[in-house]
Amino acid sequence: MLSENRDIHAAKRFFKKALSSPHNQSPRVITVDKNPAYPPAIDQLKDEKDLSKEIIIRQTKYLNNVVEQDHRFIKKITNPMMGFKSFQTAEETLAGIEAFHMLRKQQVEISPAISVVEWINKLFGLAA
Repeated sequence: MLSENRDIHAAKRFFKKALSSPHNQSPRVITVDKNPAYPPAIDQLKDEKDLSKEIIIRQTKYLNNVVEQDHRFIKKITNPMMGFKSFQTAEETLAGIEAFHMLRKQQVEISPAISVVEWINKLFGLAA
């Protein structure tokens, strides 16, 4: 999820979305990076009873952090780009990188009736 700010509100929204997935069970430990917004967001979710009080937060830059590992390929591509001029440009570029990564990892089933190009055009709302 891309957000303009990495603040407490964005962190709470991220955790609520991640924890509401139907395949997830309540975690024992939440491993996050060193973003200072995460601990207060988790504390607020505990106070609101969206998270159990027993959940431990572990702030480690990369240790067993699936989220960090999943988007490291994006960092590898975007770091040499020297940033984006606008939030919209960043959002569109990252969506394209994610789409191609999903194709490469075979996370998308494309029916034989449509080609990869047609799928991408449909995904991004481009005219054929």
